[in-house]
Amino acid sequence: MSLETAHAPQDGQTSLAGLVRQANHLLASIPQSLPLLALRFALAVPFFLSGLTKWDGFLHLSTGARFLFEEEFRLHILGGEYTYPFPMVMAAAAGIGEIALPVLLVLGLATRCAALGLLAMTAIIQLTIPEGWANFHLPWAAMALSLMVFGGGRLSLDQLLRASRRSGIRTMPTK
Repeated sequence: MSLETAHAPQDGQTSLAGLVRQANHLLASIPQSLPLLALRFALAVPFFLSGLTKWDGFLHLSTGARFLFEEEFRLHILGGEYTYPFPMVMAAAAGIGEIALPVLLVLGLATRCAALGLLAMTAIIQLTIPEGWANFHLPWAAMALSLMVFGGGRLSLDQLLRASRRSGIRTMPTK
């Protein structure tokens, strides 16, 4: 019996409940690796683009990044505003993280660790720009948490390395 005839009412018309079941079955058949790949890219892109603005050359912070971290950015904690401690170190760390972690995410390499790093950065960004929580920080945190829980999926270097380790263990001679 096919899916279409299993839930069709006697009068020949498809019921709403049957359509919902068919849609649910179709959506459940999407491989988990596709939305995980989409999550990796969706989280990586804004951080990578932000990281590009922080550099004027290899490990040379841009004037804009220096100004923002020294003069503009403040941590908003318990109703108070505080300057960033070690602003140039923070700027360099943010710039390196915003380039390296998204690259790891896109490759699916150390996905859970990269997502954790971006979640930590999101928390610091939230403390710096508290009004951005609904449009930016909450979705970023949700994406990072999802990747921390589910990993990079089958379309990742993590999976490829895991598979090669498993096959390497099986082919090793025993003594």
